[in-house]
Amino acid sequence: MSSETQIRGINFSQCVAEAIGLEMERDDRILVIGEDVGLMGGVFGATRNLQRKYGKKRVLDTPISEMGFTGMAVGLAMSGWRPLVEIMFVDFIGVCLEPVYNAIAKNHYMSGGGVRMPIVIKTAGGCIGSAAQHSQCLWGTFAHLPGLQVVAPSNPHDAKGLMAAALRSDNPVVYIEHKALMLRRAADFSFGQEVPEDAFSLKIGEASVVRPGSDLTIATLSATVLSALDAAESLADEGIDVEVIDLRSVVPLDVDRVVESVAKTKRLLVVDEDYLSFGLSAELAIRVIESLGPGAVSRVVRHAVPDVPIPAALTLEEAVLPSSSSIEMAAREALK
Repeated sequence: MSSETQIRGINFSQCVAEAIGLEMERDDRILVIGEDVGLMGGVFGATRNLQRKYGKKRVLDTPISEMGFTGMAVGLAMSGWRPLVEIMFVDFIGVCLEPVYNAIAKNHYMSGGGVRMPIVIKTAGGCIGSAAQHSQCLWGTFAHLPGLQVVAPSNPHDAKGLMAAALRSDNPVVYIEHKALMLRRAADFSFGQEVPEDAFSLKIGEASVVRPGSDLTIATLSATVLSALDAAESLADEGIDVEVIDLRSVVPLDVDRVVESVAKTKRLLVVDEDYLSFGLSAELAIRVIESLGPGAVSRVVRHAVPDVPIPAALTLEEAVLPSSSSIEMAAREALK
């Protein structure tokens, strides 16, 4: 398709809404359940106009009762429906985690394959100056629970394609949008990819090389892909050629794509807006080393949020989050 989609001036959240609407049109078993998803169209507009088009029985505004409507989604999925559950911010997952990790993640296994859990948990993560209880990513938490797929798109094109893939999947998918990206225009950060008006899907578990390079591999996902690209451009002015890989998903994790890159560059920097310890950065680093052997990797550096709650003060938040400048510093460390 031509650049007509970008000329429309749609933003990240509209791309998500388009994907959901097209999939609801394709499959009348898809339901949307959550707080403010109907009349309001979602806190970021990612379910806009869906209730108007598909009615209150398919786009259901709920009370503030995450445990209740997440549990309801389990029963709906077991009865043949394909619910999309919106947890407004990922930080709120704590109040309904039991049905997520004990039912949604396990029922297919515990039934010997007899029960499917085609549930999408759509939620927003990331820091926008909202303090410790509203600024986490937590994809490492979900990734630690066997049975869940976990995706975190970095741009509007992938947001639409991965949402379609999640809604078509028979596996439960946790779909984490970054709050800082939701209202950005698609034309501003689509990495040269147009966002088709028609339905399309991307395979969950395939990373993308968004910037080729030969001196250092940066592997990251979600909003920090943009920061990594900025850092790579600054380093390019000094003749340092950085390859940036957008992981797109945490589960499945496309280790092969990263291994292929590190086999070339010999150096790996993993950037993660989730917490440093026991998370994505360590998991990816050790898998690359296990695959290539320690002698084939000159340097591995991890750059993630230190093990502290996200501070309320913006200056302190900026101090703990990966940014273009801190990624550039971490890259220089990896190049030593």
